[in-house]
Amino acid sequence: MKPISTFTAALMAGVIFAGSALAQEMTLKLGHLANEENTWHKASVKFGEELSALTDGRIAVEVYPNESLGKEMDLINGMQLGTADMTITGESLQNWAPMAALLAVPYAYKSLEDMDEVAGGEIGDRIEAQIVEKAQIRPIAYFARGPRNLTSNRPITSPDELDRLKLRVPNVPLFVDVWETLGAQPTPMAFSEVFTSLQNGTIDAQENPLALIHSANFNEVQKNVNLTEHVRSWIYLTISEVTWNKLSDEDKEAVMEAATRAQAYERELFMADEEKLANTLQENGMTFVEVDQEAFAAKAKDAVLANVNEEIKPIVEELFAD
Repeated sequence: MKPISTFTAALMAGVIFAGSALAQEMTLKLGHLANEENTWHKASVKFGEELSALTDGRIAVEVYPNESLGKEMDLINGMQLGTADMTITGESLQNWAPMAALLAVPYAYKSLEDMDEVAGGEIGDRIEAQIVEKAQIRPIAYFARGPRNLTSNRPITSPDELDRLKLRVPNVPLFVDVWETLGAQPTPMAFSEVFTSLQNGTIDAQENPLALIHSANFNEVQKNVNLTEHVRSWIYLTISEVTWNKLSDEDKEAVMEAATRAQAYERELFMADEEKLANTLQENGMTFVEVDQEAFAAKAKDAVLANVNEEIKPIVEELFAD
């Protein structure tokens, strides 16, 4: 019997593999920037488990934390080209869809319930539709983010007490202008430099959600968490429109159902996590300071409106009026 050439063997193997792969499954790759301990990661894993169960194992989800599949912008670009399937992303989408800026507007949402009303309501639907149309990726669930709070070594209860406080902010023009209007002296700086700058007195304060205040050990260089809660925001679990369009109607339904379950699961984890973080930071010596949030919001309003784009300005005015 003549030996089979390498090429023929490879061809036969390819045919056999292609046949079984069709019957087997579709694998969605979901990359994100959080670590394995983060609630977003746990909710992503939950999404995969639920989708596998709902499709009898036909659709699997591989989750890649810590930017191991690529950085946020690279994944979005990949999803637009059809080379990546899923990611978790938020206001970065305003590069394509201006309405995505509504995900993180200072003092637009007074409480988590207020935010849910917007994210899960008619405005949320409009944001999602614009993201699908302009960015070619589809939001299928949203996760809450812990509100941003101001840490400092002296308690601050109203904007009048800021008194040119040297404060690190991310390099976001809106954040810089808002804090200047409130009376602080905002300094844009990379997050990696914040601890050392607080330690050596280059800056006196910073602002971030409790999760980052804890993971960056700011309790070692800051005494107070002033509960300004100045930015409440959410972030989307998204799927590429290219991938979405390959799914049958039945599988699209399964994806949406799995996403709904993952969103509910993430909220439970998030609420428990926020409480645990507050307790841990207090045990580590930080004092939580109640703040006149209405005074902060009233003073921030003009700077916020001056910085948001014309398309969302009427919505932001409405949110401030509520």
